This record gives sequence, structure tokens and C-alpha cells, in this order.
Amino acid sequence: MTATALVPTQIRALAPTLIESTLEPNLTLVLVTVFLVATGTALALDRSLVRVLLGMVLIGNGVAVLYLVISGRAGRAPFVDEDPAAISDPLPQAMVLTAIVISLATIGFLLALSYRLWQVSGTDDVPDDAEDARIQRLALEDQTSSTYDPSETSTTTSDELAGETTSPHGGASEPT
Repeated sequence: MTATALVPTQIRALAPTLIESTLEPNLTLVLVTVFLVATGTALALDRSLVRVLLGMVLIGNGVAVLYLVISGRAGRAPFVDEDPAAISDPLPQAMVLTAIVISLATIGFLLALSYRLWQVSGTDDVPDDAEDARIQRLALEDQTSSTYDPSETSTTTSDELAGETTSPHGGASEPT
């Protein structure tokens, strides 16, 4: 038999052990992940940008711990001529690094946003938007905005939309 014929056989023989190793998550790490993501979500929903920043840090760390949980048991470094059952999967490690980079970029953006808000307003609380407050007041009074014109009608009717066909170039063409 050739070496290539042995590889599928070895993979089939190792498949139950690889699956079994990933089906036993560490309960402590699962609880830590749930706590970090839940606490981070609660903090991220606050109006203070410092709390939002801390929430994003906790969510980023929770995602990194989640990748540790789903990566399975730790193994040896994946070198050539190693036993496939003993090596670790490098994909979860790459995903953790990606999660760290995304978390760092988000935290950097929130730090800059918090600093600029503090310079402008002297506080880290996100103020209410005046236009949103006006629209909410109008909705409660069941009134329309001053910019709404009920005499204006749509220039596109449902008959026109039903007659449109797709051109071979990807855009809508005129009806025939």
C-alpha cells in the first residue's frame, strides 16, 4: 500500500478521538465566558462611554475565552511527522488572534470617541439627540412632522414595479 492510501484510514481511525476531545468543554471556562459576555453586554447598553468601553473589553475577552472552550484539549505544536492525535488545531488560535485585533480596534475607536466627547461636553454621558426627542414628542401627540407633505405621491407604482425585468447586465431594464 502506498502512503496516500494510509492517510484516509488514519483519519477515519482518529476521527472518534478527535470528536470526543472536543465534546468535553471545561465547565469553568463556559461559565467565565457567559459571565464576561453577559456583564459586557449590560455595560455596553449604558449611556456612559467609559462603561461602554469596559463592556467592549469584557465582550472581547469573553469571545477569546469562548474560542478556548471550543478549541478542545490543548495539544503539541503542529510540526511535521507528528502524531495527528497529539497536535493542536491552529484554527482556534488564529481566531483568538483575530478576535483580539478586532477588540483592540473597537476599543481604540471608543477611547478616541470618549476623549473627544469629554473635550466637547466635559462629561462622558452620551446626550439625547434633539431631533430624536422631537420625533418622539410628535409620535406621542400623534402628529406628523412639518416636512411631511401628504399631497406628494410616490412616483413609482406597484404596476411599474411588477412590470420590471432584470437585464442580463445585472440592473433593472425598462418593461417591454
